[in-house]
Amino acid sequence: MARATWNGVVIAESDAYEVVEGNVYFPPGTVRREHLQPSETHTVCGWKGTASYYSVVVDGQENVDAAWYYPEPKDAAKNIAGHVAFWKGVVVEK
Repeated sequence: MARATWNGVVIAESDAYEVVEGNVYFPPGTVRREHLQPSETHTVCGWKGTASYYSVVVDGQENVDAAWYYPEPKDAAKNIAGHVAFWKGVVVEK
């Protein structure tokens, strides 16, 4: 079981997840979307493709760009398409 929490609130939780470069990627259906707000931020990884970001929001507090995902990854990263990973103080335990 992997779990992502921020400010004491579970943001994502799943028995099925992918680990890529040390980051846990949660399947789309295991993420509590009410705590995510789309961001305009995008970054590019040479082998995964273009990442999009979410800000994590809990009890009115916002953690800007603390989650990312690859909506259309390159072939080498198809296993994480749409999966969500976290950083910036979001605690991920597995």
